[in-house]
Amino acid sequence: MTQRKEIQHPEYVKAPMDRRTFIRRAAAAGGIAAGAGYLARAPEHWPLSMRDETGLLSKPVVKPFRLKDYRVEKPALAPDVGIGRGGTPAQKLRAALDAIGGITHYIEPGDIVLIKPNVAFDRAPNLGATSNPELLKELIHLLLVDCRVQEVRVADNPIESPPDCFAKSGIRRAAEEAGGRIYLPDSNAFKLLNTPGAKLIENWWFFHRPFTNVDKVIGLSPVKDHNLCHASMSLKNWYGLLGGTRNQFHQDIHEIVSDLSIMIRPTFTILDGTHVLMQNGPTGGDPSNVKTANAVLAAVDPVACDAWAFEHLLERGKDYPQYLYKAEEKGSGKIDWAGRVKEVQV
Repeated sequence: MTQRKEIQHPEYVKAPMDRRTFIRRAAAAGGIAAGAGYLARAPEHWPLSMRDETGLLSKPVVKPFRLKDYRVEKPALAPDVGIGRGGTPAQKLRAALDAIGGITHYIEPGDIVLIKPNVAFDRAPNLGATSNPELLKELIHLLLVDCRVQEVRVADNPIESPPDCFAKSGIRRAAEEAGGRIYLPDSNAFKLLNTPGAKLIENWWFFHRPFTNVDKVIGLSPVKDHNLCHASMSLKNWYGLLGGTRNQFHQDIHEIVSDLSIMIRPTFTILDGTHVLMQNGPTGGDPSNVKTANAVLAAVDPVACDAWAFEHLLERGKDYPQYLYKAEEKGSGKIDWAGRVKEVQV
């Protein structure tokens, strides 16, 4: 005789269902089924529709960020552009900075500072295609010792191999010997940046990682010829922070350089006028194309700074590149440098 097994752990006791409960539950089930049918069949643009015939609904939505304005108001009587002449490159740099009010006016103790040099190419420093490592080393020293900053970061997104460019240009060694920290790009280092007013890069991928928690930003660039936009100076230097397929902007080079002038509002910029690449820029490669000059510029107006350098260091008169006029229209500075430049002889 088979024994009936008892239920060991009953989870619930089934209660009788009256007619009203049955109707209510049936209605709820019908509503759920109708809702599911709507979500599955409703046109793609209707609210809560789950149809995705184009595949766009499953596409991740990336929210762009915005950069802060890193500018600091200059002292009342200071010029917009300071020029150091004579002595060593380090002495010229100090003189140029003192002319615009002194580095400690712009940088405070405890700041995290980003320096953006031009490290675009795998070139030796004497070829004029990349930033001067001697100037970088002195600038980092001033920031760490005179300004007592918390950290100095050095970052660029080179056109050629980043490790090779930082090594061959001398930028890595100079930065590390002075106490700076190098940031190299990788696929996770970029975020979508929104730049209001920009025509070509209103929303574009940007080398974001080194900018995390940064208080001040300084551009450090050489003065050199450029085969597309005629000159690469302080404004063009910011091109190295773009990601994505940035070479497409070569078709409208003057517009993109003027966009860069509103993408970054730096604390100040440094222009190296000690070795000027007079032709075959921006890559260079022949020492005979480099002119030994005698100027280092520090500026709170990058447009005026570039105009002065174009005229006096590249020796091309007042036939300024179109991007300077476009940058002026976008409120990034003024081309007319007259009365706003102070030269200091060391």
